[in-house]
Amino acid sequence: MTSTLYRHGVVHSPADPFAEALLVEDGVVAWIGADDTADGIARRADEVVDLDGALVAPGFVDAHAHLLETGFALDGVALDRAAGVRSLADALAAVHDAAQRLRGGEPLLGHGWDEQAWPEGRAPRLDELDQAAGGAPVYLARVDAHSAVVSSSFADAAGLRGLPGWSDDGRVEREAHHAARALARDVSPERRDELTLRAMRAAAAAGIVSIHEQSAPFIDTREGLARLIAMTAEPSSGLPHVVGYRGELCVTSDDAHELAAAIPGLTGIGGDLSVDGSLGSRTAALRAPYADVLPGSEHANGVLHLSAEQICNHLGSVTRAGLQGGFHVIGDRAMDELMIGLRAAVDVEGVDAIRGAGHRVEHAEMIDAHALATLVLLGVRLSVQPAFDAAWGGPDGMYAARLGAGRAAGLNPLADLAAAGVPLAFGSDAPVTPFDPWGAVRAAITHHAVDQRISARAAFRAHTRGGWRAAGLEHTGAGEIRVGSPAHLAIWRAEHLAVQGADGRMSAWSTDVRAGTPLLPVLEPGSPSPTCLRTVRGGVVLHDALG
Repeated sequence: MTSTLYRHGVVHSPADPFAEALLVEDGVVAWIGADDTADGIARRADEVVDLDGALVAPGFVDAHAHLLETGFALDGVALDRAAGVRSLADALAAVHDAAQRLRGGEPLLGHGWDEQAWPEGRAPRLDELDQAAGGAPVYLARVDAHSAVVSSSFADAAGLRGLPGWSDDGRVEREAHHAARALARDVSPERRDELTLRAMRAAAAAGIVSIHEQSAPFIDTREGLARLIAMTAEPSSGLPHVVGYRGELCVTSDDAHELAAAIPGLTGIGGDLSVDGSLGSRTAALRAPYADVLPGSEHANGVLHLSAEQICNHLGSVTRAGLQGGFHVIGDRAMDELMIGLRAAVDVEGVDAIRGAGHRVEHAEMIDAHALATLVLLGVRLSVQPAFDAAWGGPDGMYAARLGAGRAAGLNPLADLAAAGVPLAFGSDAPVTPFDPWGAVRAAITHHAVDQRISARAAFRAHTRGGWRAAGLEHTGAGEIRVGSPAHLAIWRAEHLAVQGADGRMSAWSTDVRAGTPLLPVLEPGSPSPTCLRTVRGGVVLHDALG
């Protein structure tokens, strides 16, 4: 048995809100208490860590991520503002520079461009990529990963011309994008491992102890997901815990059983099983047309990928197989289709069976009162991304450009979801937004719509305990620091700690034991983000910057 005592800090624990120290023994929280009672424990602990005022908190759970895609994004050409790309010209210059370093024959891969943020207001064109890359094959994924632009040589190699979703200017979506991504992601198993390990280490450095991997065809293979689950099964791997979801449509329960057998340890069949696309790529399915619909577009209202009948059959098949089901749903038209399919599944399987399965919906950005009531009634869990509002919300953001100010103002209604009691889990959708859990908490408490802001405590719980609950793992005790709970921890250096409400007001720390509200870092706009000093999974250190 190994033991580590953490002392002289602040422990975020509802069991003891004033705790300053905790002991981890054999991967479990064995004791929580005050510094003045820790001396005896220190003498027998294998390791004693002086926190010097740092915060020990439950480790974060990212409830929606794509590790292989994130690895490609971290390894490829970054085309976002964080990388200094602020215009189309900057993007083409970055492609040109990267092309000079290409090894013979391999494609140039990039990620993160957002034409909405560029003064030119448009994506790169095929002829521009040909010129910038000197004829090399180029694949550049849009920030939402639901469309891309490619060069001539890449289009020819992947056979994209003429496929549904192909445009002669090099833009690809739908089937054409699936084919493009399949070629872009065609790498050896060794290269795949290298990329996923890089992504997992980035997650651990951000204080993340568990990741819900949303695998799907054209993103990764069944074998890739099975390997990922196996290689991260134990804390001794030194990697974050991985909850596996596979986005393949099932018609019968035999389909679900076959998929579960092919991917040992699979938690659910859903996640990025897409009912529609994305708002940024104008492929999310809407009741009314996009406000900035492209001239000549055949899909002014976006694209619906699944019917209510398919949704019903999938939910029934997965429920009977004893697994979670779920769907990617963005637009209001897609949510309407989900509601029809969900109610039909209830008619076939019964309300208790559907409620008991704990099915999930990913994103759910456009959700009205009727849909919300149905989801709550049927025990559906929502996996949402507050960073989307931070990135694209507000009167001048991408949402307003795509939908108009009226519709955009109702997106990502976090306070409504929390008030209704729907189980919430927060994630990044990495690489769409980066691993930055405190950024997601900040986005939730500073939502562009003031009436949709939630407290820091509610947001923090959605990004910790909520992730375990969404995966059906609440019985493990993970997500809180209590005696007997798994030692899934993150240690943070933060300038200020406080109790922060949804309106941004601060409450001073009270010495009255009846207060009982654990502290969190102050996350006011402009305040520095906490620094991760150590990430621990089941007592095993995944990331260490202490000392």
